[in-house]
Amino acid sequence: MAEDLAYQSLHAIGDLLRKREISARELVDFHLARADSLQPRLNAFITMMHEEARRTADELDRKAARGESRGPLHGIPLTLKDLISTKGVRTTSGSKVFADFVPEEDAVVTKRLREAGAVFLGKTNLHELAYGISNVNPHYGAVRNPWDDERISGGSSGGSAASLAAGIGYGSVGTDTGGSIRIPSALCGTVGLKPTYGLVSREGVTPLAWSLDHVGPMARTVEDVAILLDVLAEPTAGAEIGSASEGLEDLPKGLRMGIHADYFGENLDPEVREAVGGAVRDLEKLGLERLDVSIPEVRYQGTCRDVVLYVEAAAYYEASLRKTPEGFSESARELLQLGSLIRGTEYLTAQRARRRVLQAFREAFDRFDVLVTPTVPVTAPRIGEETLSNGEELRPALLRLVTPFNTVGFPALSLPCGYTEAGLPVGLQLAARPYKEALLLKVAHAYEQSHGWLVQRPLLGGALE
Repeated sequence: MAEDLAYQSLHAIGDLLRKREISARELVDFHLARADSLQPRLNAFITMMHEEARRTADELDRKAARGESRGPLHGIPLTLKDLISTKGVRTTSGSKVFADFVPEEDAVVTKRLREAGAVFLGKTNLHELAYGISNVNPHYGAVRNPWDDERISGGSSGGSAASLAAGIGYGSVGTDTGGSIRIPSALCGTVGLKPTYGLVSREGVTPLAWSLDHVGPMARTVEDVAILLDVLAEPTAGAEIGSASEGLEDLPKGLRMGIHADYFGENLDPEVREAVGGAVRDLEKLGLERLDVSIPEVRYQGTCRDVVLYVEAAAYYEASLRKTPEGFSESARELLQLGSLIRGTEYLTAQRARRRVLQAFREAFDRFDVLVTPTVPVTAPRIGEETLSNGEELRPALLRLVTPFNTVGFPALSLPCGYTEAGLPVGLQLAARPYKEALLLKVAHAYEQSHGWLVQRPLLGGALE
């Protein structure tokens, strides 16, 4: 029964709450106990919010008893990546520098979730400053993958993905500057969406690179991600996409999927290649027409994106680095110092090159509806592993297939498309034109429903006994 409750979908648990077959307090107590039990093993949280969560749940139960509802997330336990501001609760950004920072206001996304009735269990662990992809944090410890706790969760939203994979909470909110929602979603076997740039507010979220940062929903199912997106989307931008969760079953006919083999298909682990190839064939069976495509400019996006990231991150942290350099790890200091050495002319040149890449993507996406790729070329590496099974170094390997969509700001989603012989999840990435989230989610939902990936769960052993 406990496992069934842990792995219910957000949609299903919402129905139970509305029918008052379970109370918000019962749900919160269950998930807090589960989080506490698994924390020594997974290290998915930096700060738990026990008292606030129970207080909020009790208030929501009193409202429910009066026939009142706060909104579509009434009583739903969620988590937040610990660089999203929470009023009165510390927000560390995974850094020693901000270890004692307690915001006076909620981030906009925090407010929206509260207004919709969400209950926050805690703040999830992340890569230091969200500036990395392993989620091995020198200050708060590594987040471990629930499928194999000797492996990384991926980052920088690793605590969010790991907790979801372990059945803690029914959704989370992460950030994505170069893959930080999609990488951990792929490695932990969950679903994560990087929306169109600007669709979800970044106000009150610690920045890394202003022109690359995205905030987005994470959950265990595509439908749950869609429900969260409806709450999170900016009202003006949200009007362009409509409701993401309504009509999810209505997959349009005549869709074309782009397959970009000469970049997104290069140097893949054999088991990843096999799983993604199978997913492409399955999408064809669902009615999508395959179109082989090439966007030559994609090979230049990584360089211009890196320059933009290095400079913008260095600009934001310049004062903190000068004042308290000892508060940053050696790797974070090196990255920030690198950004300070890049000239303004180089930054502007990178931004000009970025516009050319954007134009190339716009023209290419006029030919097809969804681009289908692996999310990352390998499955979860072991903690401390620097050279991966495909021969690449850790950082460039995990970034290679996801960063293009930060460079151009297009929406991109990762969802499971299979498991290796060792039981590790493989991620499938789908991308679409700006503000086509509803279409993207319909394709992802149709694929997800055609498979049994949702019933597979990590073997958490005696941690809950």
